[in-house]
Amino acid sequence: MGHEGVQMFPSTSLTLGNEARATPLDDLENAVALYQPRVFRFLLATLRDRDAAETLTQETFLRAWSARASFREDCSLATWLIRIALNLARDHTRTGRFRFWKRVSTSAVDVAEVAASVPTHDRSAEAQLIAQQQVAGIWATVANLSARQRSIFLLRFLEEMEIPEIATVTGLPLGTVKSHLYRALAVIRAQHDSPSSAPPRNSAPRSATMRNAATKEIQ
Repeated sequence: MGHEGVQMFPSTSLTLGNEARATPLDDLENAVALYQPRVFRFLLATLRDRDAAETLTQETFLRAWSARASFREDCSLATWLIRIALNLARDHTRTGRFRFWKRVSTSAVDVAEVAASVPTHDRSAEAQLIAQQQVAGIWATVANLSARQRSIFLLRFLEEMEIPEIATVTGLPLGTVKSHLYRALAVIRAQHDSPSSAPPRNSAPRSATMRNAATKEIQ
């Protein structure tokens, strides 16, 4: 999945005063190079709209740089950036303009575009194909989850965040995160275990592993 339309930020405008506390965002150009693909991927999967994802990716880094003095490094920079992106996505989806354009947008993305960017520890072609098949299989179901359940599910299985990281990003207690994740998995399991929605060939072992691991970690 490309993100060529996302603006790169010039380093010439990022000079700080000598008294300013150093932060990982002082070199914004480097932070963008490291984390822009991840932020963009999360927003694209959340919004399913390339134009909106590109715009909010830029806004995420602008807001992060503007608020860099408030970053206390009690979480990773990636976690902090995803939290900003999630808040921007929430604000965006509340607008009437978003609801209208969601119905008629020509920039909506195909599932394959998001699936192709799913991170896999095993980079073999087979592992990547299985990951893409899984995303394709659950895409419609995830769309029917509540906004909070969908966000938590994407953070866990698209961004591969641990439960404490998700709690930091969402600002929710650990128990609430586990509860929403459990409900999201229950909805997805119910649909994909039905005879009319059999998983693609070769995807069952990995899907079962994902469900079993998720069930174990939220108990």
